[in-house]
Amino acid sequence: MSVLKSKAVILRGVGEYGVEEVTVDPPKAGEVRVKMAATGVCGSDLSAINANLAVIYPLVLGHEGAGVVESVGEGVTHLEPGDHVALSFVPFCGTCYVCEHQQPNLCRVGRSAPGTMLDGTIRIHKGDEDIFTLVQLGAMAEYIVAPVASVVKVDKAVPLDRAALVGCAIMTGVGAAINTAEVKPGSTVVVFGCGGVGLSIIQGAKIAGASKIIGVDLAENKLELAEKFGATDVINPEGKNIVKEIRKMTKGVGADYGFEAIGNSVVMGQAYNATREGGVFTAVGLGKPGTNLEINAYSLPLSGRTIKGSMYGSGNPPRDFPMLLDLYQVGKLNLDDMVTQRYSIDQVVDAFDDLKANANARGVIVFDEALK
Repeated sequence: MSVLKSKAVILRGVGEYGVEEVTVDPPKAGEVRVKMAATGVCGSDLSAINANLAVIYPLVLGHEGAGVVESVGEGVTHLEPGDHVALSFVPFCGTCYVCEHQQPNLCRVGRSAPGTMLDGTIRIHKGDEDIFTLVQLGAMAEYIVAPVASVVKVDKAVPLDRAALVGCAIMTGVGAAINTAEVKPGSTVVVFGCGGVGLSIIQGAKIAGASKIIGVDLAENKLELAEKFGATDVINPEGKNIVKEIRKMTKGVGADYGFEAIGNSVVMGQAYNATREGGVFTAVGLGKPGTNLEINAYSLPLSGRTIKGSMYGSGNPPRDFPMLLDLYQVGKLNLDDMVTQRYSIDQVVDAFDDLKANANARGVIVFDEALK
């Protein structure tokens, strides 16, 4: 196996990013080198650009992606060159306490090696300069090396630009509805924030059989998308007491299940208060470090509400990625319409500008001409 050249999106400081040519080492033991086909443009990548996530510079951006195995390192036996794979931004060790208790989404092995591979070393270079990677992936590149614990084999019948989405938005959103909150048939659901993750929560609630799904967003195009993906009702909260409006829409009761998919503590409070007594509120959006959610300590026990945090949709990627793509293949999960714009890697600035402008359900950088 030889060193490969690759274009990659490199973040060099707050707001400073662009396409550069790097070299990619062969995979070491327990690793896989992947020729990327598609990478989602996600708000978490934008958070890294804006320093709302703690990262190490220089860094290859990208964490939601899919591609084709190019080569495998020593000890990798269940994957081989040519396999189609989707990437998990949480590597799962399989042996720690949470993994043994069927919660691999909470595995901390990846957090112990920020910016590097799990052994603490680096596979991406520019000359003599080492380049770190976001969550052991750095998926905004033509080639990447990833821990085998972050790579899941998927059906070759699924287009790779759709398969990429299960790596973040779909797993996070659909999983929040089905795995974390455990939405029940016939229930009422409200989703605050109708971006890629919020739309995925709406789809998950629909799959779970919710009878009333309310999408809340300030952007009218996002409300239109919410209806397209399964919301029975939508509302723009601007100038409204949104909690009162949600209660009106639910016969004065509030929603059985409330979700916040933005990461804004004020909106989290609204979603919590829009959830009925005895209901389940699930925080999905990642707030800024140092911000707190204020909940009245007197009313909390009296309301009987359950509060849940949903990390990565409470997912188990080896189990859930294939399941989600099965739902896509039988027409129950709409991934085709989630990809509303495709970009080349050289259009990455346009892709992030469109993300900031709420222009897409999901923008995707594609490296395979067949996907454009």
